[in-house]
Amino acid sequence: MGVFVICVYKPRRGKGAALRRVLQKHLRVLWREGLAAKRKPYLMRAANGAYIEVFEWRSEKAIERAHGNPAILAMWREFEACCTYESLSTLKESRQMFASFEPMKN
Repeated sequence: MGVFVICVYKPRRGKGAALRRVLQKHLRVLWREGLAAKRKPYLMRAANGAYIEVFEWRSEKAIERAHGNPAILAMWREFEACCTYESLSTLKESRQMFASFEPMKN
């Protein structure tokens, strides 16, 4: 059974374009490695510039396998070079009854 996740990526200063490039390839790499479901991801942006990505892992086992996959580990290093990972609760929108975000093209 799949596992949906909501990820929040806060770009480091001056690294917004680099983060967008990593986000554009993120799911393609996960799909190529057989780790994410073939469902289209959602990509949004918060008022503070953070990106929110919603996607589906194939399973809990796929998440575990990602932590030992060289292609995924390399991509995660790219993420870490251009962003920090944040909690959804850090976004002011998450305190609204119906949180809304700017849609972004994947």
